[in-house]
Amino acid sequence: MTRLNLVLLLAVIASALYLVNVQYESRRLFTELDKATSEAHRLDVEQDRLQVEKRAQATPLRVEKLAKEKLQMRTASPAITAYASYTQEIAANPEPAQGRQPARPVR
Repeated sequence: MTRLNLVLLLAVIASALYLVNVQYESRRLFTELDKATSEAHRLDVEQDRLQVEKRAQATPLRVEKLAKEKLQMRTASPAITAYASYTQEIAANPEPAQGRQPARPVR
């Protein structure tokens, strides 16, 4: 009888230790889930902020201003536009110049 009581006591102690371990692991996982949820929310807010900033940076007026100031670009006009034309000389000598294909006329 005492052996049976001893075995049952060991089973109860093992069961209690297992229960404590499971509860501890459950709490740890819940805190990790809460941290991950708050991090996901923070990233969503940051993504929204960056999208707004991106839209503000890409306005046509700002792009044109930067092109003029930083890149010294200017608006295209007929006075500064160079047109390529198809001549008979190119048609007579169709060999590519420096490994490039010659321009072909559009029909």
